[in-house]
Amino acid sequence: MSNREYAHLLLDRVPESKIYYIMGILEGAAIPDMEEVEPDQWDLDMMAQAQNDNDGTTLTLDEMLKKEGLTYADLQD
Repeated sequence: MSNREYAHLLLDRVPESKIYYIMGILEGAAIPDMEEVEPDQWDLDMMAQAQNDNDGTTLTLDEMLKKEGLTYADLQD
């Protein structure tokens, strides 16, 4: 029995209430692989800029709000 035949056999045993989830997995698997392309100069420049801008530190949401002078209430709308 091929993998495809076995998949059909298993799919026939999946309850209708769970088919929706299986469809999502199958749709994702059916997307063709994307061709990998070497980065061009613009890509390389953008990556270099991102590395320069990122000093490796992280902030919690609370720290970011305090740094920017904001509160959680400012995020509501």
